[in-house]
Amino acid sequence: MIRRTHPALSAWAWLVYAFLYLPIMVLVVFSFNDSRFGATWAGFTTKWYGVLFARADVREALAHTLEIALLSTLVSAVLGTLVGLGLWRYTLRFRTALTGLLVLPIVVPDVVMGVSLLMFYSFVRQGLERAGWTFDNGFWTVLLAHVTFQISYVALTVRSRLAGYGPELEEAARDLGASGWESFRRVVLPLAMPGVLAGALLAFTLSLDDFVVTYFTSGSGFSTLPVLIYTNVKRGVTPDINALSALLVLVTVVAIVAANALLRPRRGA
Repeated sequence: MIRRTHPALSAWAWLVYAFLYLPIMVLVVFSFNDSRFGATWAGFTTKWYGVLFARADVREALAHTLEIALLSTLVSAVLGTLVGLGLWRYTLRFRTALTGLLVLPIVVPDVVMGVSLLMFYSFVRQGLERAGWTFDNGFWTVLLAHVTFQISYVALTVRSRLAGYGPELEEAARDLGASGWESFRRVVLPLAMPGVLAGALLAFTLSLDDFVVTYFTSGSGFSTLPVLIYTNVKRGVTPDINALSALLVLVTVVAIVAANALLRPRRGA
């Protein structure tokens, strides 16, 4: 029996979606506005995308953003996969507590995360300065900060991917003559790979879009695209900033759709 959705519930759902996504659609539309200032439509143009990439500060921030996103995704994918496999395979004594600690970076507000990392780096700086070393916030502090919260997403994604499988798969591979490494490489890793890729894509989008943690840990001489957008918006919203925001939205949507496609159950899987 197929149940039909109540019209009032459907209308409410459409209102919620409109409230969430209409501002983004307006931003994307006005990135093609021929007017430099104001919210008055003056015609269609794509010149602001050319103006955007002609700016040296945008190219520098783009390079920083991609470097941070790619490196942090690589590190978090490796470490998060190992953590997810460990939680799936082994019955640990403090498994619930470890899972709670893993979820903590996801549920903690970004402001709290950023302030705590800023204080931690401040303590590290004081200790290194006493030993005669210099320490400034920049590339490495932002990279470590991104890895800190990305690992949780990768680990939980890998664990959820393997949740429907048991140790009998590895035992069957052992019975067929496979070594421990071969059973992992030929059985466990192929099963976990969609979760690894999906978690890596999620980590990549989180790094691209992150502003709060990056703002607290980047220092004055290092900027990513979200931080650059924030500093420019304080002087007024212009179509080239709208274009930059639209590109970030596009990349994020593509990566999330790809991650969902990887995690979607397949027939025979």
